[in-house]
Amino acid sequence: MEIKLLFLPLLLLLHPCISAVDSNDITNGGKRTYIVRVDRDAKPSVFPTHAHWYETTVAAVSVSTDGAATTASRTPGGLLIHTYSSVFHGFSARLSPAAAAALSSFPGVVAVLPEQVRRPLTTRSPSFLGLLSSDRSGLLAETDFGSDLVVGVIDTGIWPERRSFSDSGLGPVPSKWKGVCVHGAGFPATACNRKLVGARYFSSGYEATSGRMNESAELRSPLAAYKVCWVAGCFDSDILAAFDAAVADGVDVISLSVGGAVVPYYLDAIAVGAFAAAEAGIFVSASAGNGGPGGLTVTNVAPWVTTVGAGSMDRDFPADVKLGDGRIVPGVSVSGGPGLAPDRLYPLIYAAATVGGAGDGYSSSLCLEDSLNPDAVRGKIVVCDRGVNTRAAKGEVVRKAGGVGMILANGVFDGEGLVADCHVLPATAVGAAAGDKIRKYIAAASPHSPATATILFHGTRLGVRPAPVVASFSARGPNPQSPEILKPDLIAPGLNILAAWPDGVGPAGIPSDRRRTEFNILSGTSMACPHVSGLAALLKAAHPGWSPAAIKSALMTTAYTKDNRNMTMLDESTGNSSDVFDFGSGHVDPQRAMDPGLLYDISLVDYVNFLCNLNYTQQNIRAITRRPADCSRARKAGHAGNLNYPSFAAVFVDDGSGKSMSTHFIRTVTNIGSGGAVYRASVRVPEGSTVMVEPKELVFRRPGQKLSFMLRVKAAAAAAAEKLPPGSLSVRSGALTWRDGGHIVSSPIVITMQAPL
Repeated sequence: MEIKLLFLPLLLLLHPCISAVDSNDITNGGKRTYIVRVDRDAKPSVFPTHAHWYETTVAAVSVSTDGAATTASRTPGGLLIHTYSSVFHGFSARLSPAAAAALSSFPGVVAVLPEQVRRPLTTRSPSFLGLLSSDRSGLLAETDFGSDLVVGVIDTGIWPERRSFSDSGLGPVPSKWKGVCVHGAGFPATACNRKLVGARYFSSGYEATSGRMNESAELRSPLAAYKVCWVAGCFDSDILAAFDAAVADGVDVISLSVGGAVVPYYLDAIAVGAFAAAEAGIFVSASAGNGGPGGLTVTNVAPWVTTVGAGSMDRDFPADVKLGDGRIVPGVSVSGGPGLAPDRLYPLIYAAATVGGAGDGYSSSLCLEDSLNPDAVRGKIVVCDRGVNTRAAKGEVVRKAGGVGMILANGVFDGEGLVADCHVLPATAVGAAAGDKIRKYIAAASPHSPATATILFHGTRLGVRPAPVVASFSARGPNPQSPEILKPDLIAPGLNILAAWPDGVGPAGIPSDRRRTEFNILSGTSMACPHVSGLAALLKAAHPGWSPAAIKSALMTTAYTKDNRNMTMLDESTGNSSDVFDFGSGHVDPQRAMDPGLLYDISLVDYVNFLCNLNYTQQNIRAITRRPADCSRARKAGHAGNLNYPSFAAVFVDDGSGKSMSTHFIRTVTNIGSGGAVYRASVRVPEGSTVMVEPKELVFRRPGQKLSFMLRVKAAAAAAAEKLPPGSLSVRSGALTWRDGGHIVSSPIVITMQAPL
C-alpha cells in the first residue's frame, strides 16, 4: 500500500512565478470580497443556523451603510460566497468598504479581512532523495509507502486519467476519510479511486469578483483535490473554503503551491487556514515562492507552515550552442521534436537587429509578439533576451517569423539560473555570461565572416556535479514579516522535475502548440513543496504521534548544506556559495529525518506567545487562533525569537554607539531515541560574534524526556566592525550542532545587523 493521495506529491503541476493581486484591482461597483470571522457562540438564538445569521447581517449592514437592500452583491449562492466552520467560523461576502467597516463593529465579529488574489507557483527525485533504491528498499518501503495517510493538495489542477494516479495494487480508501468526489465538466465522479480518494473545487470567490466563469476557456470541475486556482488567480475566500473542507475531510497533510504578498499573519488567509490545520494535527507545507534570487522575496512565512524553497537534482538536459568559431557555449533545453542538423551551421542574429511590425529595438530584443522582421529572421537562429513574455512565447514569435531556432539569453538580474523548457522549435537557454559572449560574437561578425551557430541536444545527463544547487528562482529570506524566524525552512527538488501533464495543453504551454504528451519537465517551488508534503506523510506514517512541528523539526535538523562535492551548495544565479537565506536549514534528507535524535516541538500556546511578542493586539491574535490570549506572561518571558523553532535568527539595529549587542534564545528539545542519551553541543560561530550554549551537555535518562538550554549571542556593532554604509545590512551565519555519537542535530544561526541610518 502507499499514501492515499488527493494528489500525487512527487509528480505535479505547472506553476508560474508567484505574484499577488489586491482584489481592489478587479472589483466592480466599489465592492470587494471580505472574509469575516465571527465568534461561533455569539449567534442570537432567533436564527436557526449560522448561515441565516450571516446572510441577515450582511443584508442589514448593506442597507444601513449603502442605502438600499439591493446594494449587497449577490452571488450564485445568495449574499454569501462561502461559509466556514472548520478552520474558523464565519463567511465571505461582497461588500462596500463602508459596509465592511460597519460590520467590524458588530457584536460577535472578530475580524473583517479584505481578500487577496494569489497566484500558483509553478523521475529521478525518489532515488535522489534516497526514498527508493535499486533493490526496492529505502524509506518508501520502510514506511509501508505511507499506508492509510491522506495528502490534500490546494492547487490548480490535475489530469486524473494519467498513470501517475493509477491505484493499481493499492489497498482500500482509509476508513477515516470523510471527503467526497465532486463531479464536473470532464471529471466524472468515477475519476476518483484508491489513490485519488477525493476531489472538490471552489470557484465562488473567483466568480463573485470576476464574473461568471468562461467554461469554454476553463473547466468547472475539480481537477485537483481542492481546486482553488482559475484564470484570474487563486482567491482567498476559495482558499479558506478549501482549508475548511480539507480539515473536515480528515487529511493528514496539506500541500499548498500558491502564494502572494506577505502581510501580517492576521490578514493572511493562508496563515489563518494553516493555523487551524496545525491545531487539528495537520502538517502544512507551502511553496516559498519563485521571486528569487532577490532578498526578502520569500512568502508563506508563518512559523506553523513549512516553507519550501527549490534546488536541483543530479540530472540536467544539456543543449549546447556551437558557434561558428568552434566555441561551445553550455545551455539547457528539453528537445520536443526534430532538432537542427548537427553538421550544419545556421546564420545567427540578435533579435534587437530584426525590428519589424509593431516592434522597436527593445521589444524586438525580447522577441515580443509581432516585433520581429520575417525578412531578417527567416532561416536563422535568433538570440532573444529573457523577460516580459514567457519563455515559450518567445519561441513561438521566432517560429512565426520564420526562424529555425532560438537561443534564450538571461539578463543580468536572471544571472546564471536556467530552466529546461519544451519549446515549439529547436531552442536552448543560456546564462547571462554566455548570453554576453554570444552577443559579442554576433557584434564582431562581418560580411566576410558572418555569425553562425547550431544547437547540440544531448538528451538527459545523470550524475551531474555539483548537486544540489539552489535554484535561481527560489525565493530568499530574510523573513519580511517576522525576521526572528528564518525562512525558507529548507529546500527540496524543484528544478526540472518530471510531472504529469494534461491532454488539453501542449508541452510548451501555449495555445499554438498542438503536440500532446503524458509527462513534461517543470520547475518551481511548487515542484519542491509537494516533495516535502510527501516526505511529511512518510514521517507521519512512521511516527504517528509526532506533531506537525515535530515533523518539521525532524526535516530541518537533519537537512544538509553540502553538495555532492562535499562543498557548500552553490547559488545557481551567481555560481557562488549559497547561504541560510537561500536554503534555510538546508536540503531535505529523508533517511536521516526518520531518526533525528532530538525534536524541537511547538505547542499552540507557544504560537500564541509568539504572536504576543510580535505586539499583536488581542483582536489580531483572536483572528488567527479563534480564542482570546493572555499576553502579560508571554511578553515578560522573552521575545518573538524565543519560539521553540529549530533555527536561530538574531536581529540587531545598530544605534551608532559602537557598543556590542546581545540577545538570548531558550529552546527545549525532546529525546526521541530508544533510551537514555548524552548530547554535547558544538558551535560554528558567526564571524564577528560570540555564541555560548548553557548547558553544553544534555543528559537524557529516558525516551521522551525534555531538556532546555539557552543560546546567548553577542555581536559587535556593524558600523564599527565592518564600516558599513548607513542603513545597510550585515549578515553572518553559523550553526549549533548537538551530537550523541550517533545522531547529528543541526540548527542554523544567523545574525543580521542594520547599520545606523
